[in-house]
Amino acid sequence: MTLFLASLLFSVIVLIYWIILELFTMMFRITGLPDDKARFQVLSILTGAGFTTRESESLISSRMRRRLAQVTMLFGYVFNVTIVSALVNIFFSIKSTQVDNIFVGIVIPLLIAALVIMLIRTRFVRKRIDRSLSRIAGKIMKQDKVNTVLLMDYIGHDSIANVILKEVPENLRGKTLAEARLKQEHNIMILLVERGGIRQEAAKADTVFMDGDRLTVFGRYSEISHVFQAEERFF
Repeated sequence: MTLFLASLLFSVIVLIYWIILELFTMMFRITGLPDDKARFQVLSILTGAGFTTRESESLISSRMRRRLAQVTMLFGYVFNVTIVSALVNIFFSIKSTQVDNIFVGIVIPLLIAALVIMLIRTRFVRKRIDRSLSRIAGKIMKQDKVNTVLLMDYIGHDSIANVILKEVPENLRGKTLAEARLKQEHNIMILLVERGGIRQEAAKADTVFMDGDRLTVFGRYSEISHVFQAEERFF
């Protein structure tokens, strides 16, 4: 393999690695993790750094996140081996390349990769990439097929969970939060509502559930799943 091809291959692998990082970050975000925590945990898993914090407990608290973390580990292992192999190819290619061709063989592919990264970081392109990756992540997580409940943490016998409403259950459709009487009849409190990708806002008595809502809920996990007809789904 020529030095140019080896360097170009390395640049492509790094770019794919970044795409995988973003995709798994979005998948963990779907499970209810904030973006900064999801990105940190995915980066730790992919690189095999093994850096653990109290935040890592949020991964093992959910069956969905545990299975997703296992898949992330497999991807991380494959890509780490691939990157090391690509670096070895570059090293051996340098030894068999004339000095005046080393600049062309290494710098040009890296410049191409840098230009691609700069293009990706522009707001217009990044927004389109995020939208595409979000759709892919949603399909992988089957977010578009069923209501999902995603455990965030336990507090005593109760739990904090995210509920993603693909379709509002019939018994809640058209009702305000006050009319639904979730607190009185099911001991479920709706804490936050995220709608249309806008940041979460506190739920109010006149809040009406809509298809696509993402709720932060407090109550018994089994009762939450029953009331919102939601399942914990993965693959």
